[in-house]
Amino acid sequence: MTDRAAQKQAVQDKLMSLEAAELAAAKAHYEAFLKEAQLGDREVHDKDDLVASRESRDLAAAFDAPVQAHHAKIDVIENTDFALTDTVGPGAVVSFGGRNFVVCVSTTRFEVDGKTYMGISMQSPIYLAMKDLRAGESFAHNGQDFEIEDIM
Repeated sequence: MTDRAAQKQAVQDKLMSLEAAELAAAKAHYEAFLKEAQLGDREVHDKDDLVASRESRDLAAAFDAPVQAHHAKIDVIENTDFALTDTVGPGAVVSFGGRNFVVCVSTTRFEVDGKTYMGISMQSPIYLAMKDLRAGESFAHNGQDFEIEDIM
């Protein structure tokens, strides 16, 4: 495996571990509120018990959406081809403006081997502006011009 391929694999692995951690946190929140929504085995429950149970059930339902979103992101990551490439497309790592982006799913910034990356989705306006371009080519986004420095 070449250095660039190993570097790209490390970025892909970090992307997957970030989403797996986000999924685990979302599941933990969901399960905690779901557990709080369950009433005990007592025969009689007062109004406060019922209100607390309903609130916890509503919160659990709200946390179901993030669980599903992180499942969907993991599915996208697992089904994206991260092979080395020379054009901007799904699975590409693109550098411009001194920053590094991974075209796959949106993420917060993350570090791999001292470099900072951020995931962008394939529906994002910035990706659509640079789709199919090569290193050295330029694109405009939000009134600024950028030159693609590197793609792998």
